[in-house]
Amino acid sequence: MKANWAGNVTFSAARVHHPATEDELAGIVAGARRVRALGTGHSFSRIADTAGDLVAMDRLPRTVEIDPAAHAVTVAAGVTYAELAARLHRKGLALASLASLPHISVAGSVATGTHGSGDRLPCLSAAVRGLSLMGPDGAQAELRRGDPGFDGAVVALGALGVVTRLTLDVEPAFEVSQRVYERVPLDELSSQFDAALGAGYSVSAFTGWRDGQACVWVKQRPGYPGTGWRGQHPAGQNVHPVPGMPPGHCTEQLGVPGPWHERLPHFRPEQPPGAGRELQSELYLPRHTAPAAMAALRELGEQLAPVLHISEVRTVRADDLWLSPACRRDSVTFHFTWIRDTAAVLPAVTAVEERLLPLGARPHWAKLTTTAPDQVLAGYEQADAFRGLMRRLDPGGKFRTELFRTGLAD
Repeated sequence: MKANWAGNVTFSAARVHHPATEDELAGIVAGARRVRALGTGHSFSRIADTAGDLVAMDRLPRTVEIDPAAHAVTVAAGVTYAELAARLHRKGLALASLASLPHISVAGSVATGTHGSGDRLPCLSAAVRGLSLMGPDGAQAELRRGDPGFDGAVVALGALGVVTRLTLDVEPAFEVSQRVYERVPLDELSSQFDAALGAGYSVSAFTGWRDGQACVWVKQRPGYPGTGWRGQHPAGQNVHPVPGMPPGHCTEQLGVPGPWHERLPHFRPEQPPGAGRELQSELYLPRHTAPAAMAALRELGEQLAPVLHISEVRTVRADDLWLSPACRRDSVTFHFTWIRDTAAVLPAVTAVEERLLPLGARPHWAKLTTTAPDQVLAGYEQADAFRGLMRRLDPGGKFRTELFRTGLAD
């Protein structure tokens, strides 16, 4: 793999390795001066890049070990959520949450604080109860929830070592149905934000910010006490979040119940996700700032329109993971799917960040941002604690990416 999924990042690594065993991986890590691990390449930033050695996890054994009695599953780092979800469902088990697309790797998603949507659902990383971490000498350490430093090691941006396995919480399988409500006024979405985003187990609102309307996707789980909010215009056929894209790429809608893993993501695993050729950025803000943030983005609507496919609004419950963008605060997230033209898109990203950073925005680690790393880290109360953990586990800086060498400087 020479470039990321979007094609906007060509990796600068001197060598790209594809180890087939953990012993082979350990030898590469121990012998490298600088090294980074790579999952499915779905990051839009250079967070996975290095001028040293890049280690792809795609040829390592894709093990999934399910322990129903412990309500846990241990999964190899390179396994995707689509693979994991199908295995769990066959055993009558589920994850509480999934991201918009299931094509992404478990380890990469966890390391960057990737999330789904739901007032009661934290980032995917919050499901981690244990992980195996390969250090700079190639030896592995086991960390468990409650261990010193564990909350800093989950969303770690690859800066502490190579995660080889993760143990996640699971629960009994459940069904989900989803309905889409079209032409929801943004004025209503803003003034009734808690009601609208709390209408289901998982809710997303899609808008272009220019026409004053949104399309709200409500995913409902039986027994979940939603707020009762419903839009006035339920869709009469399946739709795609991006206007004009074929709805066949998306999971079933129209209120038809189905397995959790076939409804919580927006996109089917066998279909191309999103708009195809695209770039992405995203910001997490304190939830209470949602109306102010929405007002600011509406003012930018005309400026964003030429380069924006669609924007998505979601909610994420707080967690205690040190570098999670939702650390210690319930959050609203604003996601942007842009055309694949970096030069044209970056001014729009800058405009959005200039409006939202004063409201407390934290950029998604794996997405485009024009905010300097040290400024990003300044928004995290536990940044100094993470630096201390990094010095302890990787004193020579073998895993430190060039992108964060300034922000995470000792």
